[in-house]
Amino acid sequence: MLKLVFAGTPDVAVPSLKAFATDPRFDVVGVITRPDAPTGRGRKLTPSPVKATALEFGLPVIDLKPRSPEFMEALNDLHADIAAVIAYGNILPKNVLDAVPMGWYNLHFSNLPKWRGAAPAQRAIWAGDPTTGADVFKVGEGLDDGPIVASLTIELTGRETSGELLDRLAEEGAPMYVDALAAVGEGTATFTAQPAESLEYAHKITVKDARISWTDEAEAIDRQIRACTPHPGAWTELFAEGPIADNDESTAKSLALHILAAQPADQSNPNTPAELQPGELKVGKKNVWLVPAARRWSSPKSRRKARRPCAPPTGPEAHASPPPPACDNKQYRSRLRKHSKGPASS
Repeated sequence: MLKLVFAGTPDVAVPSLKAFATDPRFDVVGVITRPDAPTGRGRKLTPSPVKATALEFGLPVIDLKPRSPEFMEALNDLHADIAAVIAYGNILPKNVLDAVPMGWYNLHFSNLPKWRGAAPAQRAIWAGDPTTGADVFKVGEGLDDGPIVASLTIELTGRETSGELLDRLAEEGAPMYVDALAAVGEGTATFTAQPAESLEYAHKITVKDARISWTDEAEAIDRQIRACTPHPGAWTELFAEGPIADNDESTAKSLALHILAAQPADQSNPNTPAELQPGELKVGKKNVWLVPAARRWSSPKSRRKARRPCAPPTGPEAHASPPPPACDNKQYRSRLRKHSKGPASS
């Protein structure tokens, strides 16, 4: 039985932890995760999903900083043979990597070397990739560049959000992850170097990146919204009050609207408004119709109740931002104030 230490933090790491904890080939001797963090309106300290799962299984938890002497002491006391790390949230220094004899192995949510980095599932959706997958690779000092031990590939439907894709890859990748590390322990694993071609980096998507540009094609906006759902959340800006001076958006008071779901409209559907022009909108019983560029656009109404009705801008303002009536959402207004000074990014 292999002694395994597991490192992870968010929900996507939980299926793998459960798979290792219930597999008779492994003895999970410890779980490494990030410290409890304040959440909710009360800012109550809450354990990570991985820590909560570890406690359910009665597994010892290490939630110290990986560069601290106390962390190394706790890790060495586990006497682990092999280590699994998935979405831990901290970079592991070389002395930590060297402390486990058989090494550390990561479950990464793309087919490497494409989409190395922090947001592989999100970037695959945003790019419109027809397929993606998950790889198990040996962790080294480089960024997601170690040899691959196991791999799976799935087809994308073109309608999934990044949250849905991550959930699927986490569930389907967990059994592969367990089998791959068991093969490493048995000495039967095959290590395949990553090819030099197809290398792309999956940079983290910021709130600023998630702002929608309505001059983009409908399909591009669709991919952006799905890639940013649920985090950081695609959004747009509505100028609710005041004029825009000399095309300077910062002179008008504005609200930020979080787009929960959307898709390009079916132009063959008789319910699709035919009279809309680019920059116009129409609010129906179930949909808000927009025309961002050359293709019509349909967005289900926001499920957030508007606290303050805001009419769409008219006159010179109409071309600055054409979203539907905004929600008075304090969180996104604060994000807007922080990020709206710079140029829009998409």
